[in-house]
Amino acid sequence: MNFDQLVGEQLKTMDKLLYLQSEIERCQDIMKQLIALQDEAKIQSVQDEIEQMKLELNRIQEIFEKQTEEVIRSYENQQFETVS
Repeated sequence: MNFDQLVGEQLKTMDKLLYLQSEIERCQDIMKQLIALQDEAKIQSVQDEIEQMKLELNRIQEIFEKQTEEVIRSYENQQFETVS
């Protein structure tokens, strides 16, 4: 992949990260409301959903970090080729 493609892929990954973070926040708000209503069954369900999203968020963060390293390598290679 070239630099532009790598950056494009990284932007898609960033969109996934932002989406998951907003979903986690939404679920946490719901959980607070359920706690106020003392609905234990739904609280557990929302907590499980939050945990699953956090695991997915961690997985996507790892992908993003690897993509960042690839983008940097691609950019450095591109700069080296320009100089040579």
